Amino acid sequence: MPSQDAKDAMNEPIHSAVRRDADALAARFASARPFRHVVIDGLLEPAFADALLREFPAFDPKFARNEAGEVGNKAVVEKIRGIGPAYAALDDLVKSRGFLDLVGRITGIDDLQYDPWYFGGGTHENREGQDLDPHIDFNRHPVDRSHRRLNLIVYLNPEWDDAWGGSLEIHRDPRAPDNEVKLVTPLFNRCVIFETNEISWHGFSRITLPPDRRHLSRRSIALYFYTRERPAQELADTHSTVYVDRPLPPQIAPGHVLTADDVEALRVLVARRDQHNQRLYRDIARVTGELEQARAALARGRLGRLEHLARRALARLRRH
Repeated sequence: MPSQDAKDAMNEPIHSAVRRDADALAARFASARPFRHVVIDGLLEPAFADALLREFPAFDPKFARNEAGEVGNKAVVEKIRGIGPAYAALDDLVKSRGFLDLVGRITGIDDLQYDPWYFGGGTHENREGQDLDPHIDFNRHPVDRSHRRLNLIVYLNPEWDDAWGGSLEIHRDPRAPDNEVKLVTPLFNRCVIFETNEISWHGFSRITLPPDRRHLSRRSIALYFYTRERPAQELADTHSTVYVDRPLPPQIAPGHVLTADDVEALRVLVARRDQHNQRLYRDIARVTGELEQARAALARGRLGRLEHLARRALARLRRH
């Protein structure tokens, strides 16, 4: 049963300091580089954050299938409302107009919309060996086609060290040789809010825990927000998540003798590149199939018949 403090916190889960300091947070968000973001320590009332950690779902392989359909080391539970009372309260919070307006005040983005499908969001658990290549996110909601504008991530890790990997990396440009990276350690009740656009590159390096910490995992809650419209200068063609493969480790250079760790690192890089290529091939096959269906539907219609007759007439003229 939730404690009385947890019950009270569920009525007002956001820490009062966040509302009090909203304008200062907005200034930090607006001036952040390489793209707009803000890190907020203590976003939630402590008792509420504790309740979310207690109810965090156990790792379940059925929620751990990657984009290739294989069971991996990342489990995602999108339907958070059924996890427990604290997550039902969180769902009530993030769809409330008061919360959406608070996030809008901090980020300067009005009329934010909650995602009732939690598409790609919800609880995320990443275990030993998991990483996430630098990427920009898909930019339109797959159901209602609204514009993805913000990611809000709450971390639930009572202990974490950047040396273990898994810290959020905010990239200036992962394709550039002079790329700059900012780290955000995923510590308990720390929140990061960042805009999603065509330059919001982010990811995290491979999790490699010390032997006495192998029982730990990287736990977080990911919430995504949308708007019906977005500024014209930010518009882009609809796309899925765009990844950039990590470069070779710096020690891989002429004259270097490969170690077992080097070979494993190269194996992971090649496997990841193959996975990304397979995903792209699947996307191309899907789009090609949809195009063929559209052509077939057009051919069955009036315009299709006219086009067919015009092609036959043109062919006859060419023969004569």
